[in-house]
Amino acid sequence: MVGSVQRLLATAQNGLEVVRFGGLSHDVESSPFEVVERKRMYRLRHYFPDDTTPGRPVALLVPPLMVNADIWDVNAAGGAVGILHAAGIDCWVIDFGSPATEEGGWERDLADHVLAIDSAIDTVTAATGAQVHLMGYSQGGMFAYQTAAYRYGKGVASIVTFGSPVDIVAGMPFGLPYGIVSDVADFLADHVMPHLPITESMVRIGFQLLDPVKTAKSRIDFLMQLHDREALLPKERQRRFLNSEGWVGYSGPAVADLLKQFVAHNRMMLGGFIIRDHPVSLAELKCPILAFLGEVDDIGQPAAVRGIVRAAPNAEVYEASLVAGHFGLVAGSTATQQTWPLVAKWIDWHNGDGVLPDPIVAMSPETTSNAPRTAATRVIHAAASLAEAGAGVGKALEGVAGNTIRGSVEIAGEAARALPRLTRLGMIQPHTRISLGKLLREQARRAPNKDLFLFDDRVHTHAAVNTRIDNVVRGLISVGIRPATRVGVVMGTRPSALAAVSALSRLGAVAVLLAPGPDLARSLDLTGVKTVITDPEHLVDVAATGKRALVLGGGDKRALALPTSDRVIDLEQIDPDLVRVPAWYRPNPGLARELAFVLVIGSGDRLEAKYITNHRWALSAFGTASAADLDRRDTVYCLAPLHHSSGLLVSLGGAVAGGSRIALARSTEFDPSRFAEEVHRYGVTVVTYTWTMVRDLLDAQVFPAGHAHPIRLFIGSGMPAGLWRRTIEQFAPARVLEFYASIDGDVVLANVTGAKIGAKGRPVPGTARVELVAYDPVSEQILVGDNGFALRSADNEPGLLLGKAVDAGDISDGGLRGVFEQGDAWWPTENLFRRDSDGDYWLVDRRDTVIITPRGPIFTQPITDVLNDITPVDMEVAYGLPIGDVTLAVAAVSVRSGFSISAQDVTEALRALDPDQRPDVVWVVDEIPRSASFRPSSSAVQALGNPTPGPTTWFYHRDHDAYEELTPELAAELYAVD
Repeated sequence: MVGSVQRLLATAQNGLEVVRFGGLSHDVESSPFEVVERKRMYRLRHYFPDDTTPGRPVALLVPPLMVNADIWDVNAAGGAVGILHAAGIDCWVIDFGSPATEEGGWERDLADHVLAIDSAIDTVTAATGAQVHLMGYSQGGMFAYQTAAYRYGKGVASIVTFGSPVDIVAGMPFGLPYGIVSDVADFLADHVMPHLPITESMVRIGFQLLDPVKTAKSRIDFLMQLHDREALLPKERQRRFLNSEGWVGYSGPAVADLLKQFVAHNRMMLGGFIIRDHPVSLAELKCPILAFLGEVDDIGQPAAVRGIVRAAPNAEVYEASLVAGHFGLVAGSTATQQTWPLVAKWIDWHNGDGVLPDPIVAMSPETTSNAPRTAATRVIHAAASLAEAGAGVGKALEGVAGNTIRGSVEIAGEAARALPRLTRLGMIQPHTRISLGKLLREQARRAPNKDLFLFDDRVHTHAAVNTRIDNVVRGLISVGIRPATRVGVVMGTRPSALAAVSALSRLGAVAVLLAPGPDLARSLDLTGVKTVITDPEHLVDVAATGKRALVLGGGDKRALALPTSDRVIDLEQIDPDLVRVPAWYRPNPGLARELAFVLVIGSGDRLEAKYITNHRWALSAFGTASAADLDRRDTVYCLAPLHHSSGLLVSLGGAVAGGSRIALARSTEFDPSRFAEEVHRYGVTVVTYTWTMVRDLLDAQVFPAGHAHPIRLFIGSGMPAGLWRRTIEQFAPARVLEFYASIDGDVVLANVTGAKIGAKGRPVPGTARVELVAYDPVSEQILVGDNGFALRSADNEPGLLLGKAVDAGDISDGGLRGVFEQGDAWWPTENLFRRDSDGDYWLVDRRDTVIITPRGPIFTQPITDVLNDITPVDMEVAYGLPIGDVTLAVAAVSVRSGFSISAQDVTEALRALDPDQRPDVVWVVDEIPRSASFRPSSSAVQALGNPTPGPTTWFYHRDHDAYEELTPELAAELYAVD
């Protein structure tokens, strides 16, 4: 009875103390520290400042935003700084304070915190003369990764993180489909969080609701032991920390940044997150990394934490897996007994003073399923362990159901993204206002602060680019440019080139995109251009043509190679605010039927102008975005220059229509090593190409097979079949999406699945209907039946590809009418195709490159396709070689370094073709030159003359059905002119 009364009195006394003072008084004191630096964003604490032992390793600890910096000392001597100091480590802690009490605290964004840590590292390294071991808990660990990458690892000896997620996709809470979470995060970041800061009480309640069972249990345990003061005192400081004192608010802009960059776009994993207009990637990390993960952590889930091994492929990454929750990794008995002793041993090992302890192992890049670990699933798994077989079946069913749901949601997401684009395509009529300038204005209005493009490690937002475009428009108006005026554009790949093309579109003028080089003057005369926008690098070449030059780019402080005059006008010197906008100006007046762009293809005396209307551009843009499933999470790396159809229609068009970021590559020279850096730094997910461009990347081995990268897709046109196979092998799991887009007409084909390597695929929904018409390459005539209508080609029979013309369109310039029935209208393309039995189209040849031989027409594309599939072959061309009155079919190949090719290789490869379609001669050349668009040049090889007899030149011996060495005697006979 006495004992019960004493217990009741003790409970009442202790309870009253908790009610009055918020907790029990205790004699646990904080570790000593002094604040050595105070700045607007942080205070830098130095713990145990009286310890001046020289040569100690240095640790800088970073708290998460929603937790007080005292998290590192919540257990005093048994906490982080206490144990590390006892192990001989000099401890520094960055304290961000509470946004509720700090000046401008509610306006802080993520970049503010990264730059604060960057500054603190400089201070600590300067004070100690040593590199720091950068440590962070939860989001503090994310900051540690980001800051070290931002600094390119300068001053950082190693990184240690605790429950810090990297791959958000792998760690979705409750197994939710990433697409849904991403869309919700994007909405919250744009419309809610910038206006709604998260207060301390909201943070505290939110964390407690993440695990309500554990929260309730801890409170019941506290009440049940309230009579035993001595039992409660050791954990009292930790309890008060978790219940009230340890939480701080979270500023709205910081939450919006987190949701936008690392949840909606998963930029920690893919790269390309933005710190003050600078793109950064964790691939910059090269120092050793140790990631602690809690096996029952609901916040920093193990699969999400392990994403660091793939996000930082250039670093040695280790892990330590503990049976702990999110908070237990850094505070509590597990942290005291395991976490911090392991950290101390890690630092010893890094300094060469010990061995790596057993719990720390190299992290595997293999991903594992990350089932949600809520209280309910823990109970379910515990019960299931009683019946192993049943649990196995249940787990299989869980996986099937989960994958089915996620797959269904992803498919629905793709359809939801594609449907509005296809609907908009279907709604475009000749009088519809649609243009590049209009699409950019729409996106700037919807998301002004969203990144539009990246160039030279700088980020440009929609708002900034839109302002730049409007300023260039004013400059063009001031020099007399009006709607429908044809204006040449001769510029390298740079932001100003995009601004120039977009400004012409917004003005309603026609951009004539021209390649620099020896054909520039002829191209200008061909297109009737009198005024050219150029950059400083090409000013001299443009001025030499006699055309008026408008110089754009490089800023207003650079020097020009020529003095300004009425023929050389510096647009950068025009103040847009002083330009009087005329009454006729209407932004983005372009109609679908109106001419938007002019491209010049070919070279020398074979130059040809191709005209692209706004409708044609929109068709390719929306078609590309739909086929490639481009969206706001993608970053499209544009290797193709804008003066190439792939750069204008696929790269720029697809990215703008899909709302994706655009990463511009410099066009002065294609540097594979720079490509490798920028792919990670910009978070590139889609790479555009033309012809053999990817070959340079493969040969440079910038991404060895198995090397982690964020690329999911290569899109472009002209990739040879063998190069295609090499690309998907080396860049697995990335795919190749091969396009064909006719310049005349509205034909767009896409090999969306990639299952048939080398095929151009099928018509993209919303684009022109296509037909293959029987065609005679010798007479260059369409074949007709007895009724006068054209004959359709049968499956696997070569034919001329036609695209259905718009009903109300003008087809007087090369179109056909009455092809298959009275009154129908079609645009002929310049290419011959065959269609297989599945409905996929395969390119056969251009109309003007078919080789006409005595045995009939020979098509060049099938020849180059099978030759490129020979492993040693680097590049190849096929062409006709006139010998007197006859023409020989010749193929030339170059061989990859370290490989050799034999007659047997050629014989076996070409057996895939009908004997009459095989080349007469195949020979090896040292090098096959390429055009500016990376297309192998057959004319350059033809200029070498007749194939040289020898062991690497073979002729087709029809009687032996094999290729054999071309000897001088046989060559004399073969090349004899009758």
